[in-house]
Amino acid sequence: MTPHHSVHLVPPSSSPRLYPSHPIGFLLSISIRKHSNVRNGIALEIPPQGNSLWLQTPQLFSMFLLLAIWIPMILLIWRQVASDVSFVNRIDIATDGFHCLWQATCTFFRKPANFTPDFQLSIAELAALDMCQKRAIFKPMTSEEKDFLKQRCGGSWKLVLRYILAGEGCCRRENSHAIAGPGHSIAVTSSGSVYSFGSNNSGQLGHGTTEEEWKPRLIRSLQGIRIIQAAAGAGRTMLISDAGRVYAFGKDSFGEAEYGAQGSTVVTTPQLVESLKNVYVVQAAIGNFFTAVLSREGRIYTFCWGTDSKLGHQTEPNDLVPRLLQGPLENIPVVQIAAGYCYLLALACQPSGMSVYSVGCGLGGKLGHGSRTDEKYPRLIEQFQTLNLQPMVVAAGAWHAAVVGRDGRVCTWGWGRYGCLGHGNEECESVPKVIESLATIKAVHVATGDYTTFVVSDTGDVYSFGCGESSSLGHSTAIDSQGNRHANVLSPKLVTSLKNINERVVQISLTNSIYWNAHTFALTDSGKLYAFGAGDKGQLGIELVAQQTESGTPEHVNVNLS
Repeated sequence: MTPHHSVHLVPPSSSPRLYPSHPIGFLLSISIRKHSNVRNGIALEIPPQGNSLWLQTPQLFSMFLLLAIWIPMILLIWRQVASDVSFVNRIDIATDGFHCLWQATCTFFRKPANFTPDFQLSIAELAALDMCQKRAIFKPMTSEEKDFLKQRCGGSWKLVLRYILAGEGCCRRENSHAIAGPGHSIAVTSSGSVYSFGSNNSGQLGHGTTEEEWKPRLIRSLQGIRIIQAAAGAGRTMLISDAGRVYAFGKDSFGEAEYGAQGSTVVTTPQLVESLKNVYVVQAAIGNFFTAVLSREGRIYTFCWGTDSKLGHQTEPNDLVPRLLQGPLENIPVVQIAAGYCYLLALACQPSGMSVYSVGCGLGGKLGHGSRTDEKYPRLIEQFQTLNLQPMVVAAGAWHAAVVGRDGRVCTWGWGRYGCLGHGNEECESVPKVIESLATIKAVHVATGDYTTFVVSDTGDVYSFGCGESSSLGHSTAIDSQGNRHANVLSPKLVTSLKNINERVVQISLTNSIYWNAHTFALTDSGKLYAFGAGDKGQLGIELVAQQTESGTPEHVNVNLS
């Protein structure tokens, strides 16, 4: 005799529990999630029955019915996930959705679900929320913080997931990385340890001294603190921990000019930035005359550089109080920031897709709006819509900028001196322009320096172009036909010296300062670090022969970042 399944009305004050004892019951529970009128005080409950109908149904029919439910549900999850989530992450989400369905149909047949169901979430939303719960940046958040982030992302867990994954993809958050600063270098291991080397006249290496270091040296005062992000400027360093705390050392000012300011003090060991203790920071960017930090919920705060209101607020030159960047980005979550000479780029995550905003000095057209006009507040770069390009990574050089699109195209704009835009000339571009000579590759990473640019393809090949001084492009240092030892490169050129190391390059970092000779780092997927370019202060982390001040080919740095 077939057991009878009764349906009861329960008040919303009690926690509804779903007891699907049959595939049809499971299907009904899905319908309940979608259609129950919780707002009017009505919810549905399927009480458990002693002998499950599942046991009385022929196995063949049951399995057929399960497949009939699972397959459409997985396809639905796949289609509902935001279109700009990568293929691999869509597989992860679909797998999580399948896992939820499997638990619901097998584990939950004879016992209630071990969570309070949310009757307003779709299967895709539940899967996205489950994926969010696994991300390091999301786990420590309180319920209120999670709800606030969801609100900023457009009220969808799928959009929250896209926001988190976009930030991880463009910033190497939680991964090892190296920073080629102006005269000094910082290397962060996957476990969160930090090594520094190079120039140390302001204590920017963090070892308690002002002596140069020619080999990577561990910053021991950070023991017990896991660092996930680093930023380097002229004479200063900033580190971000996995708890969102910011540590700074070097010149005790975040915004004076590259050459320093009168009255600035020297800090030789990492010190907690007290003014940011109430902001959970995930990224920092040090530019000329200012510093910017990005909070976990996607807000931008800036220090200094505000006497002419270029950042939308009036401050003093050495104002160390972080101020929220005003304008349209107050209500739009930002996943990445990049700082150049008197300007800032922000990669924003909106329901319609990814977008780029710029603010600050427009000299050379580096803001990307078709003019050289300064922008007091962040302004959307509209050219990406014209190009039908979804930005995924942004990079800000001293006077030029670059973006990698979801489809692997690379755009550059700004001052084209020395060929740093890669368009075969030295002309300026006031709006983003696709590098046509890279049409045959799919780029995944871009890095910019003073007048140099590097592009990394999905196969690990590296291309560079721009100013050839200091051998920082990684090409041959032989004298060219005009007698120049370091020829400029006007179009992307494969860095064969990196291809010969037989390692897949995943990150490039190069000096972004017009006052220092540049050097470059290449990090491989195995955690090996290679350096080339200027090394007169020990910033390469390798020993140079007598009278040698630079290395024209990649040299292995004796530090393991894996």
